[in-house]
Amino acid sequence: MTTQARQVALITGAGRNIGRAVAIGLAGDGLDVVINGSADRAAAEAVAAEARSLGVQALVAMGDVGSRDECVRIAAEALAAFGRVDVLVNNAALRPQKPFLEIGAADWARVMAVDLEAAVWLSQALLPGMVDRGWGRIVNFTGMNAIQGYSGRAPVSVAKHGIWGLTKSLAKEFGSKGVTVNAISPGPIAADDDEPGVHTHRHDSIPKVPVGRMGTPAEVAAVVRMLVGEGGAYVNGQMLQVNGGAET
Repeated sequence: MTTQARQVALITGAGRNIGRAVAIGLAGDGLDVVINGSADRAAAEAVAAEARSLGVQALVAMGDVGSRDECVRIAAEALAAFGRVDVLVNNAALRPQKPFLEIGAADWARVMAVDLEAAVWLSQALLPGMVDRGWGRIVNFTGMNAIQGYSGRAPVSVAKHGIWGLTKSLAKEFGSKGVTVNAISPGPIAADDDEPGVHTHRHDSIPKVPVGRMGTPAEVAAVVRMLVGEGGAYVNGQMLQVNGGAET
Protein backbone atom coordinates (compact mmCIF):
# COMPACT_ATOMS: atom_id res chain seq x y z
CA MET A 1 0.00 0.00 0.00
CA THR A 2 1.04 3.56 -0.56
CA THR A 3 1.86 5.66 2.46
CA GLN A 4 1.48 9.10 0.87
CA ALA A 5 -2.29 9.26 1.36
CA ARG A 6 -4.95 7.26 3.11
CA GLN A 7 -6.58 4.81 0.77
CA VAL A 8 -10.23 4.96 -0.20
CA ALA A 9 -12.72 2.12 -0.61
CA LEU A 10 -16.10 2.29 -2.37
CA ILE A 11 -18.56 -0.36 -1.21
CA THR A 12 -21.92 -0.82 -2.93
CA GLY A 13 -24.93 -1.99 -0.97
CA ALA A 14 -23.17 -0.91 2.21
CA GLY A 15 -26.13 0.06 4.38
CA ARG A 16 -26.54 -3.34 6.00
CA ASN A 17 -25.39 -6.95 6.26
CA ILE A 18 -22.20 -7.88 4.38
CA GLY A 19 -21.74 -4.45 2.81
CA ARG A 20 -21.98 -2.73 6.16
CA ALA A 21 -19.51 -5.18 7.74
CA VAL A 22 -17.06 -4.62 4.90
CA ALA A 23 -17.28 -0.85 5.22
CA ILE A 24 -16.74 -0.92 8.98
CA GLY A 25 -13.96 -3.48 8.67
CA LEU A 26 -12.05 -1.45 6.09
CA ALA A 27 -12.59 1.71 8.13
CA GLY A 28 -11.09 -0.13 11.08
CA ASP A 29 -8.09 -0.89 8.89
CA GLY A 30 -7.64 2.83 8.25
CA LEU A 31 -9.29 3.28 4.86
CA ASP A 32 -11.62 6.15 4.09
CA VAL A 33 -14.90 4.73 2.83
CA VAL A 34 -17.63 5.61 0.37
CA ILE A 35 -20.93 4.12 1.46
CA ASN A 36 -23.37 3.40 -1.36
CA GLY A 37 -27.01 2.55 -0.78
CA SER A 38 -29.99 2.61 -3.10
CA ALA A 39 -32.92 3.71 -0.92
CA ASP A 40 -32.29 3.76 2.84
CA ARG A 41 -30.20 6.87 3.37
CA ALA A 42 -30.60 6.67 7.14
CA ALA A 43 -28.96 3.26 7.18
CA ALA A 44 -26.11 4.46 4.98
CA GLU A 45 -25.59 7.53 7.15
CA ALA A 46 -25.47 5.33 10.25
CA VAL A 47 -22.72 3.22 8.69
CA ALA A 48 -20.82 6.37 7.72
CA ALA A 49 -21.09 7.69 11.27
CA GLU A 50 -19.77 4.40 12.65
CA ALA A 51 -16.86 4.54 10.21
CA ARG A 52 -16.02 8.11 11.22
CA SER A 53 -15.95 7.03 14.86
CA LEU A 54 -12.99 4.84 13.88
CA GLY A 55 -11.01 7.89 12.79
CA VAL A 56 -11.51 7.87 9.03
CA GLN A 57 -13.53 9.93 6.59
CA ALA A 58 -16.76 8.59 5.14
CA LEU A 59 -18.95 9.75 2.28
CA VAL A 60 -22.51 8.59 1.59
CA ALA A 61 -23.12 8.25 -2.16
CA MET A 62 -26.70 7.15 -2.67
CA GLY A 63 -27.68 5.80 -6.06
CA ASP A 64 -29.06 2.93 -8.08
CA VAL A 65 -26.11 0.88 -9.33
CA GLY A 66 -28.46 -0.78 -11.80
CA SER A 67 -28.15 2.38 -13.88
CA ARG A 68 -24.95 3.07 -15.81
CA ASP A 69 -25.44 6.82 -15.42
CA GLU A 70 -25.83 6.42 -11.67
CA CYS A 71 -22.67 4.32 -11.46
CA VAL A 72 -20.75 7.00 -13.31
CA ARG A 73 -22.15 9.64 -10.96
CA ILE A 74 -21.37 7.63 -7.81
CA ALA A 75 -17.79 7.08 -8.96
CA ALA A 76 -17.45 10.78 -9.83
CA GLU A 77 -18.73 11.81 -6.37
CA ALA A 78 -16.18 9.55 -4.71
CA LEU A 79 -13.33 10.89 -6.84
CA ALA A 80 -14.42 14.49 -6.27
CA ALA A 81 -14.48 13.98 -2.51
CA PHE A 82 -11.26 12.03 -2.09
CA GLY A 83 -9.33 12.37 -5.33
CA ARG A 84 -8.92 8.60 -5.57
CA VAL A 85 -10.59 5.24 -5.09
CA ASP A 86 -8.17 2.39 -4.45
CA VAL A 87 -10.61 -0.37 -3.52
CA LEU A 88 -13.91 -1.27 -5.16
CA VAL A 89 -16.19 -3.79 -3.49
CA ASN A 90 -19.13 -4.74 -5.73
CA ASN A 91 -21.54 -6.08 -3.13
CA ALA A 92 -25.01 -4.78 -4.10
CA ALA A 93 -27.32 -7.45 -5.55
CA LEU A 94 -30.93 -8.38 -6.21
CA ARG A 95 -32.19 -11.94 -5.63
CA PRO A 96 -35.82 -12.05 -6.80
CA GLN A 97 -37.66 -15.38 -6.67
CA LYS A 98 -39.71 -16.16 -9.77
CA PRO A 99 -40.17 -19.27 -11.93
CA PHE A 100 -38.08 -19.11 -15.09
CA LEU A 101 -41.06 -19.24 -17.45
CA GLU A 102 -42.63 -16.24 -15.71
CA ILE A 103 -39.62 -13.93 -15.95
CA GLY A 104 -40.22 -10.98 -18.25
CA ALA A 105 -37.59 -9.11 -20.22
CA ALA A 106 -37.62 -6.17 -17.80
CA ASP A 107 -37.21 -8.41 -14.75
CA TRP A 108 -34.29 -10.22 -16.38
CA ALA A 109 -32.60 -7.00 -17.46
CA ARG A 110 -32.95 -5.48 -13.99
CA VAL A 111 -31.13 -8.37 -12.30
CA MET A 112 -28.41 -8.31 -14.94
CA ALA A 113 -27.94 -4.58 -14.42
CA VAL A 114 -27.61 -4.69 -10.62
CA ASP A 115 -25.90 -8.06 -10.16
CA LEU A 116 -23.49 -7.97 -13.12
CA GLU A 117 -23.35 -4.80 -15.15
CA ALA A 118 -22.88 -2.50 -12.15
CA ALA A 119 -19.53 -4.18 -11.54
CA VAL A 120 -18.61 -3.54 -15.17
CA TRP A 121 -19.60 0.14 -15.07
CA LEU A 122 -17.92 0.90 -11.74
CA SER A 123 -14.77 -0.97 -12.72
CA GLN A 124 -14.56 1.00 -15.96
CA ALA A 125 -14.95 4.24 -14.01
CA LEU A 126 -12.37 3.48 -11.32
CA LEU A 127 -9.75 1.25 -12.95
CA PRO A 128 -8.00 4.12 -14.77
CA GLY A 129 -7.03 5.74 -11.48
CA MET A 130 -5.89 2.43 -10.02
CA VAL A 131 -3.73 1.79 -13.07
CA ASP A 132 -2.24 5.29 -12.91
CA ARG A 133 -1.25 4.72 -9.27
CA GLY A 134 -0.05 1.18 -9.95
CA TRP A 135 -2.20 -0.25 -7.14
CA GLY A 136 -5.80 -1.31 -6.80
CA ARG A 137 -8.16 -3.93 -5.48
CA ILE A 138 -11.52 -5.05 -6.86
CA VAL A 139 -13.59 -7.55 -4.88
CA ASN A 140 -16.73 -8.99 -6.45
CA PHE A 141 -19.39 -11.27 -5.00
CA THR A 142 -20.82 -14.47 -6.41
CA GLY A 143 -22.60 -16.81 -3.96
CA MET A 144 -22.81 -20.48 -3.08
CA ASN A 145 -26.35 -21.03 -4.32
CA ALA A 146 -25.82 -18.87 -7.40
CA ILE A 147 -22.80 -20.89 -8.47
CA GLN A 148 -24.60 -24.19 -7.80
CA GLY A 149 -27.64 -22.96 -9.73
CA TYR A 150 -30.77 -21.39 -8.28
CA SER A 151 -34.17 -22.97 -8.74
CA GLY A 152 -36.46 -20.02 -9.29
CA ARG A 153 -33.61 -17.53 -9.45
CA ALA A 154 -32.11 -18.21 -12.85
CA PRO A 155 -31.13 -14.59 -13.63
CA VAL A 156 -29.25 -14.35 -10.34
CA SER A 157 -27.25 -17.45 -11.15
CA VAL A 158 -26.55 -16.25 -14.70
CA ALA A 159 -25.42 -12.83 -13.44
CA LYS A 160 -23.17 -14.28 -10.77
CA HIS A 161 -21.53 -16.65 -13.25
CA GLY A 162 -20.93 -13.55 -15.34
CA ILE A 163 -19.29 -11.89 -12.34
CA TRP A 164 -16.95 -14.85 -12.06
CA GLY A 165 -16.02 -14.52 -15.73
CA LEU A 166 -15.49 -10.78 -15.30
CA THR A 167 -13.29 -11.40 -12.26
CA LYS A 168 -11.02 -13.84 -14.08
CA SER A 169 -10.76 -11.63 -17.15
CA LEU A 170 -9.94 -8.42 -15.27
CA ALA A 171 -7.45 -10.27 -13.07
CA LYS A 172 -5.51 -11.31 -16.17
CA GLU A 173 -5.75 -7.92 -17.87
CA PHE A 174 -4.84 -5.74 -14.90
CA GLY A 175 -2.70 -7.93 -12.65
CA SER A 176 0.49 -6.72 -14.32
CA LYS A 177 -0.61 -3.15 -13.61
CA GLY A 178 -0.77 -3.64 -9.85
CA VAL A 179 -4.52 -4.32 -9.62
CA THR A 180 -5.86 -7.59 -8.25
CA VAL A 181 -9.42 -8.73 -8.88
CA ASN A 182 -11.03 -11.52 -6.88
CA ALA A 183 -14.47 -12.85 -6.04
CA ILE A 184 -15.97 -14.05 -2.77
CA SER A 185 -18.67 -16.71 -2.72
CA PRO A 186 -20.51 -16.62 0.60
CA GLY A 187 -22.62 -19.47 1.88
CA PRO A 188 -25.64 -18.80 4.13
CA ILE A 189 -24.87 -15.62 6.05
CA ALA A 190 -27.01 -14.27 8.88
CA ALA A 191 -28.58 -10.88 8.23
CA ASP A 192 -28.23 -7.95 10.62
CA ASP A 193 -31.94 -8.11 11.46
CA ASP A 194 -32.22 -11.88 12.03
CA GLU A 195 -33.86 -12.51 15.37
CA PRO A 196 -32.31 -15.23 17.54
CA GLY A 197 -34.23 -18.46 17.22
CA VAL A 198 -36.34 -17.28 14.28
CA HIS A 199 -36.13 -19.47 11.19
CA THR A 200 -35.31 -17.72 7.90
CA HIS A 201 -34.89 -19.08 4.39
CA ARG A 202 -31.12 -18.97 4.94
CA HIS A 203 -31.47 -21.64 7.60
CA ASP A 204 -32.55 -24.07 4.89
CA SER A 205 -28.97 -24.18 3.59
CA ILE A 206 -27.42 -25.06 6.96
CA PRO A 207 -27.62 -28.85 6.37
CA LYS A 208 -25.16 -28.33 3.50
CA VAL A 209 -22.66 -26.61 5.81
CA PRO A 210 -20.22 -28.89 7.69
CA VAL A 211 -19.66 -26.36 10.49
CA GLY A 212 -23.40 -26.50 11.15
CA ARG A 213 -24.30 -22.82 11.30
CA MET A 214 -24.73 -19.68 9.25
CA GLY A 215 -21.78 -17.39 8.83
CA THR A 216 -21.68 -13.77 9.93
CA PRO A 217 -21.18 -10.64 7.83
CA ALA A 218 -17.97 -9.96 9.79
CA GLU A 219 -16.57 -13.33 8.70
CA VAL A 220 -17.12 -12.41 5.06
CA ALA A 221 -15.69 -8.94 5.64
CA ALA A 222 -12.55 -10.52 7.11
CA VAL A 223 -11.81 -12.12 3.76
CA VAL A 224 -12.33 -8.81 1.95
CA ARG A 225 -9.92 -7.19 4.39
CA MET A 226 -7.34 -9.89 3.69
CA LEU A 227 -7.64 -9.39 -0.07
CA VAL A 228 -7.33 -5.62 0.28
CA GLY A 229 -4.37 -5.81 2.66
CA GLU A 230 -0.77 -6.59 1.79
CA GLY A 231 -1.29 -10.18 2.94
CA GLY A 232 -3.55 -10.73 -0.06
CA ALA A 233 -1.30 -9.12 -2.66
CA TYR A 234 -0.51 -12.43 -4.40
CA VAL A 235 -4.13 -13.57 -4.56
CA ASN A 236 -5.56 -12.71 -7.97
CA GLY A 237 -8.31 -14.11 -10.16
CA GLN A 238 -9.66 -16.38 -7.44
CA MET A 239 -13.10 -17.20 -6.05
CA LEU A 240 -12.74 -17.58 -2.28
CA GLN A 241 -15.52 -19.60 -0.70
CA VAL A 242 -16.72 -18.41 2.70
CA ASN A 243 -19.30 -21.10 3.35
CA GLY A 244 -18.23 -23.27 6.30
CA GLY A 245 -17.01 -26.05 4.03
CA ALA A 246 -20.12 -26.59 1.89
CA GLU A 247 -19.50 -28.21 -1.47
CA THR A 248 -20.04 -26.01 -4.54
